[in-house]
Amino acid sequence: MLKDYFTTAPAICAEAARTAEIGPYPSELNAVLSPEVTARAQQAIRNWPDYAATPLRSLDGLAGDLGLGAVLYKDESARFGLGSFKALGGAYAVLHLLAGKLSEELSREVSLEDIREGRYAAQAKAVTVCTATDGNHGRSVAWGARLAGCRCRIYIHKEVSEGRKRAMEELGARVVRVEGDYDHSVHFCAEEAAANGWFVVSDTSYEGYSDMPQQVMAGYSLMAAEILDVCGEAPPTHVFVQAGVGGLAAAVCAQMWMALGARRPRFVIVEPEHAACLLASARAGGPRRVQITEETLMAGLSCGEVSLLAWEVLARGVSDYLSISDAAVAPAMRMMAEGAAGGGRIEAGECSVSGVVALIAVCENPELRARIGLDETSRVLLLGSEGATDPEIYRSLIEAA
Repeated sequence: MLKDYFTTAPAICAEAARTAEIGPYPSELNAVLSPEVTARAQQAIRNWPDYAATPLRSLDGLAGDLGLGAVLYKDESARFGLGSFKALGGAYAVLHLLAGKLSEELSREVSLEDIREGRYAAQAKAVTVCTATDGNHGRSVAWGARLAGCRCRIYIHKEVSEGRKRAMEELGARVVRVEGDYDHSVHFCAEEAAANGWFVVSDTSYEGYSDMPQQVMAGYSLMAAEILDVCGEAPPTHVFVQAGVGGLAAAVCAQMWMALGARRPRFVIVEPEHAACLLASARAGGPRRVQITEETLMAGLSCGEVSLLAWEVLARGVSDYLSISDAAVAPAMRMMAEGAAGGGRIEAGECSVSGVVALIAVCENPELRARIGLDETSRVLLLGSEGATDPEIYRSLIEAA
């Protein structure tokens, strides 16, 4: 099957290994994500209208070709109609922010449900939330702002597609395009917010800013909880998880660590070679910034700075860091779209297939496969983080592959 889609096997561009901690979830990490914080977010989101757990698909064809026990794919392509797991994070954080702000202003408890049901619409209209994004997080924040009834301003960098820009505008956001890359847009957004009294709802944590990224990650943790609900007594042995700033990876790692303790899976980070800030951080032993000199096809992963909050979890919970090139992304997307991997025809966006590409590359490398511990008993989890969030780009890649 693989030879039908890849003229040569995908390859790992760079790698790094660290010693991950074993045993129960460290109590020190409760300051980053705790069972109470994640449970509160998960319960709130499960109560939203139209909530439904996204499917966990079995890629039996891929597992058979790679000699693995199972390959599981969490398909986020239909999450709340936004096409991405990001719907869980930004929107929840907006509601959390509004509830906290109005509770303080009115000296009485204002719940997330109060905000979502418009009971404080007049007060919410006076609030502006903002964020910087490659597309999916901004779409979630814009959707959350519409649910909350507040104003929304989104900053995008010059390489973000017009299709993704329009999707955020259709949700009522004012979208501002700035020069520079994603990291520049993050800092520009923070400066604009400080000057205007707006509230930043970012998915990345930096010095002095951690509350909103914590709530975003708490929302993401629901993905891991849904996965464990389905897996029951047979949880994944390995998780290949893509990373931009690291929030998704940290949320899934933390949730599975809390739930499974020493039985938690081995975590493998996957990044584009042009934006491998976590791999650089792993090599250096602390957060590092990498310069984005060329944009990756995996647009949502084009981040040069690690989230400081996410790094606290990843530094202790992740054992392997890999970077991949863009070359195999489109063929992997076509393989998924045609159902060749198993699990039916799957709409997998550019970021969604990064784990697929990395898993194939690792399995084709005997030394790396042995080091990561993949064999016929392995149950590997891949996170299908997005669908066709820009349908025009998606179609062009599938047709060209």
